[in-house]
Amino acid sequence: MYIGVDCGTQSTKVVVVDVESEAILGEASRPHRLVEGANGRREQAPQEWLEAFRGAYEEAVTRAGIERRAIRAIGVSGQQHGMVALDAEGLPVHSAKLWCDTETAAHNAALVERLGGAAGCLERLGLVLQTGYTASKIAWLRDTHPDAYRRIDTVLLPHDYLNFWLTGEQVAEAGDASGTGYFDTRTRRWRHDVFAEIAPELDPERVLPRLIDSREPAGTLRPELARELGLPPDVIVASGGGDNMLGAIGTGNIAPGIVTLSLGTSGTVCAYSPESVRAESDMVANFCASHGGWLPLVCTMNVTSASTLVRELFELDLVAFGERLAAAPIGAEGVTVLPFFNGERVPALPHATASFLGLDSRNLTQANLCRAVVESATFGLRYGLELLGPLAAGASQIRLIGGGAKSPLWRQMVADVSATPVICPQVTDAAALGAALQAAWCERHDLTLSELCERLVHLDDASLAEPKAASVWAYETVYARYREALAQHHGVRVD
Repeated sequence: MYIGVDCGTQSTKVVVVDVESEAILGEASRPHRLVEGANGRREQAPQEWLEAFRGAYEEAVTRAGIERRAIRAIGVSGQQHGMVALDAEGLPVHSAKLWCDTETAAHNAALVERLGGAAGCLERLGLVLQTGYTASKIAWLRDTHPDAYRRIDTVLLPHDYLNFWLTGEQVAEAGDASGTGYFDTRTRRWRHDVFAEIAPELDPERVLPRLIDSREPAGTLRPELARELGLPPDVIVASGGGDNMLGAIGTGNIAPGIVTLSLGTSGTVCAYSPESVRAESDMVANFCASHGGWLPLVCTMNVTSASTLVRELFELDLVAFGERLAAAPIGAEGVTVLPFFNGERVPALPHATASFLGLDSRNLTQANLCRAVVESATFGLRYGLELLGPLAAGASQIRLIGGGAKSPLWRQMVADVSATPVICPQVTDAAALGAALQAAWCERHDLTLSELCERLVHLDDASLAEPKAASVWAYETVYARYREALAQHHGVRVD
């Protein structure tokens, strides 16, 4: 038995997996609060992650109805890029700044300039720093909260922090470390010279966690925590990784030819590569995978976060929202939305705000506004697919995950907008499953990761959406309208 944990923006999820019976025996989740503030501030209290884990773990194990001593390993997936700065006692010196925080945009721009622009970043890191990466958060803390900054003893990512709480060990692995902004994604090493540009007073040898291989355990459970959870003292905690990397494992995206697309709070598009990638666009992140190889990735910041805002504005539940989507035609009768409620990473518009365009007295309906915001979020992901170039263009299938993937209409929209068949894994919360699979891979050396994925990553044939020729053609016109709006209102080039 193996436990998979995914600490996301909205909740922590836990799954219990039986590798031998090839089944998920139990799952549960607990929510987190998101603290939002002016200038794009997005933060959480790490203590809430621990409480959410405890609650979700107890419910998932109880639902599984298993003997807890049968559990052999735990794997943790975490939201990428978050800054968890700890003091010498292992306590946070400040709330965790999250991936979706854009308050540090000016610090990111200054860091990029100091590193020699995009070319300098690529030379040192293999990617270009983006607002939201951990680097600018540390620089922000240094400038705005110097007392907290001076107390820093170590800097961890969210999944690293959970591993630290579970084991007492401060370690990191290449997949999640790729999104810090001070890690060379080609050589899989910290860049101490880059870290010195960010935090010159901090010693990277002391402050940065020890790097381990993706198949190497982070450690074993702390004895007191093992007793609290009712687990054996020798339960290992796998290296874990970022939610995108573990989501790729949880969809079986561990070899070329498949694209994983997430319709979550944010949106991500990624495809496996056996080699480091130098993309034509600076917005493609040359991240490492959490099982070896690389996972070039594009992230947009407004997907279900945007659709939820419109849904809640009209006080609609999910069923009613789906009815409104279905009631409006492709193109929402001329309504276009630029859904940048949280700023945007791709395209790089950290200070952007949302716009509803093309409204008139005839098309101003709930149905059209609901349809337009979902279409626009999907167009943002198509934009990301195009940036991935051959890695995405050669894909035979898109594997769709995240909350939005549960909507048949949205699945069909993705298929039509991308002109690619779309299918969901049976488990759409794939990061927690990926964490459990990585834990099994870490603990058992008689099975390859490919064999584990074959056993437990099952596709939901009923979710298959094939692109419809008429809809593909119709969306081309609407997507062109969206790109024109991007160019007109934000100066994003139309190729």
